[in-house]
Amino acid sequence: MTALTDPLFDPVRAGRPTLWTNPAYTPADDPEAAAALAQAVADWARIAPLLARLFPEVGEAGVIGSPLVDLAPLRGALGHAAGPLFLKADHALPVAGSVKARGGVFEVVMTAIAQARAAGLLAPGADVAALASAPARAFFAERSIAVGSTGNLGLSVGIAARALGYRAVVHMSADAKPWKVERLRALGVEVVQHEADYTSAVAAARAASQADPLSAFVDDEDSELLFRGYSAAAAELAGQLDALGLPIGPERPLLLYLPCGIGGAPGGVAQGARGMFGAHVHAFFAEPVQAPSALVQMAHGVGQPVSVYDLGLSNRTEADGMAVATMSALVAKRMEQRLAGVFTVGDDDLMRYLALAHDAAGLQLEPSATAGFAGAHFTARSPQGAAFRARHLPGALAARAVHVVWATGGSFVPAAQFTRFLDTGRALGSDFDLHRT
Repeated sequence: MTALTDPLFDPVRAGRPTLWTNPAYTPADDPEAAAALAQAVADWARIAPLLARLFPEVGEAGVIGSPLVDLAPLRGALGHAAGPLFLKADHALPVAGSVKARGGVFEVVMTAIAQARAAGLLAPGADVAALASAPARAFFAERSIAVGSTGNLGLSVGIAARALGYRAVVHMSADAKPWKVERLRALGVEVVQHEADYTSAVAAARAASQADPLSAFVDDEDSELLFRGYSAAAAELAGQLDALGLPIGPERPLLLYLPCGIGGAPGGVAQGARGMFGAHVHAFFAEPVQAPSALVQMAHGVGQPVSVYDLGLSNRTEADGMAVATMSALVAKRMEQRLAGVFTVGDDDLMRYLALAHDAAGLQLEPSATAGFAGAHFTARSPQGAAFRARHLPGALAARAVHVVWATGGSFVPAAQFTRFLDTGRALGSDFDLHRT
């Protein structure tokens, strides 16, 4: 365990962009992660017929997936040195418009299946698409699903729950964007707003749900179902890279840059990637400088919870989905030897990345979805990145590595709000704070 007074935390405490690399990181084949990934892929295939019935936008195949976008137009501006650079466009995922569609929709549907089977409404082996029927909706209408959220998880859970007929209750923290609140209410979701932060909103949602025997709680801090839902994205990514003639293996490693809030989505993707690619994938989390809950927790040690407030940080950021003071203990433990590192980015640079991604590549991202763009700079140009390459990407491996930035949300942002983001990013100019450190 590393004390919070250790000099390691000095740049973090000062709110300076920094890369921390994990001394416990152990790249290896991972049978446990591989088995969990196989289960996740099978689960998604099983629920696909129901998704196709509930959400026409996923098509007849019932697949919630996103494209892999070549970021060649951004290479120079991002400080990318060598190797292919892509964006995993989860900002454009159908149903919920964010990576949370992979977790929230999955957990709601799996919960519905379990409840219907327990009540004898769905026989073992029966087509789960039957849960889109009127009798099933009447059954679910007597029940509720609750969640605590800063926004995107609430959207995914609320949309999926309402599609099945549940009463949906989303407890939102003070960081939640007004447009997300309005969108949920327009869908018939009950929104409970809190003046406190994300952790308090989750605690309130958990307590209210536990008091109602007909309520199911989606626990972003400790949900195996959410984690499993996210993890299947690794198999999708592997198929896309194979189709491009870029299979990952001993001669072509993969670096992932994953925006992180509580940790469930990036942790699930990282573990799934470990199961898919073994020792040949290196996953990094990305966080705002004022809300680096994963960096603080992982660097301190996973045995005892620690908060960004303990370092005097504000937990305030334009990246509302990442305004989280304390990392999920479940994710921290899963990432103890599986996470390569964590880097932090200032809010001004998040806005600059947002404008750059739009103006150079036509992408509509929200601030929290842009943090991963800093990964190319850190791994290629920082002293910590050089040390990491020397240890894990020796010789020509670094030049052959594939880099994937994970975009987590943005396509649902209203036009007027996105224009304000764009104006802010453009006004800040192209002189990134990160590049001056």
